[in-house]
Amino acid sequence: MGNDIHKPLGTNTRPSAQRQARPASAWASRLAIGLVLLAILGSAGWIAFSSSQIERLGTSVTASGPGSDTPPDTVDVASAQNQKEDSVSGQSGSGISGTSDDPLQSLHGQSGAEVVKTLDDDGNEIVTITPLQRPDNRPVLLTPPGRVGQNPRLAHLPDPSVLEEAGIGDLPVRGENGERPFDIYGRPWSGARGARVVIIVGGLGLSQTGTQHAIAALPEDITLAFAANGNSLQRWMQEARREGHEILLQIPFEPFDYPANDPGPRTLTVEAGAEANLDNLHASMARITNYTGITNFMGGRFLSDADALEPVMRDIADRGLMFLDDGTSAQSLTEPFSKTLGIPFAAADMVLDATQERGYILAKLDDLERSARRNGIAIGVASAFEVSVDAIASWANEAKARGIEIVSASAGAEDPEG
Repeated sequence: MGNDIHKPLGTNTRPSAQRQARPASAWASRLAIGLVLLAILGSAGWIAFSSSQIERLGTSVTASGPGSDTPPDTVDVASAQNQKEDSVSGQSGSGISGTSDDPLQSLHGQSGAEVVKTLDDDGNEIVTITPLQRPDNRPVLLTPPGRVGQNPRLAHLPDPSVLEEAGIGDLPVRGENGERPFDIYGRPWSGARGARVVIIVGGLGLSQTGTQHAIAALPEDITLAFAANGNSLQRWMQEARREGHEILLQIPFEPFDYPANDPGPRTLTVEAGAEANLDNLHASMARITNYTGITNFMGGRFLSDADALEPVMRDIADRGLMFLDDGTSAQSLTEPFSKTLGIPFAAADMVLDATQERGYILAKLDDLERSARRNGIAIGVASAFEVSVDAIASWANEAKARGIEIVSASAGAEDPEG
């Protein structure tokens, strides 16, 4: 009969020979249409799949980092792609294309933040900083704008860009591009609003056991001040820097009852004159490196004498250091000189261990916390006695749980260049 049994009856009446005579061009046309439709459907599926993958990539890269489990509210896909490309090419996965002197370089990896640089449609650079939560719930550390910072793995080594060779040793100095030791060696902080506390423990280097105990027991947020007439200072400095501490150099200044009350060798005195005082200052400065600034040991008379103090403060300003006044002299002129000369400056609000008794020290620390909550920041100073160190270490851990952020001396300073 010639009928196709796969079709309904009455619909296949054309002879077999006629069917076979259908032009080949008709089959080719149908095949081409089918391929076009297949290509369109395939492209649509691939676009949907790629968008999903890119979104997941953006979430993964932007949220990556120590202890980051929750993606951010928004995802910059272009930045994520840049991060992925840099990661493949071995550039730390940060998306930072700058050199090692890039001020943002210290944020990535060292601070627990992802820093991504992208370009907008007009070619302008856009910097995106995404803070990440750390596994131990410590605040993410961000270097303030303009700060250079130092790689933590190299923190125990002096930065040659801010050193000058002198006959007595290496002295701190501003770098060729304006870098300051204050910038290079300063410990970063979160930048968050809230109560901040600065604690400086001084007298390190005078006692080997006391210095070792302080470096081992105190949290890295505590600033350590090394006595210029201490022992093995460079060795202790390196250990302190490896532990994450910011450090200051403690210079002896003449008190009112000098010499009955003698701060020690190379004390700067009013009667010595500018030249001798600068010689003593530089000899002390050369004994150690990697400090952000100077703090005084005693000095009631010297710090209140404008003629004696001016050349010393000018030298500190020229070298890019900060000055931290321990607050023990009500007549000190260090603050007005610092404002006039552009020196980063901070002054302590209280001495924490005037009485060497744990209960007294803890009470003073509570006073410091109340002052910080009231004023935003408070600064306390103490000496490296065992009872002081132990009380401060215990209190600091509890204060962090109450929302107090302990920051370094440089983070508490008023910086005219900041």
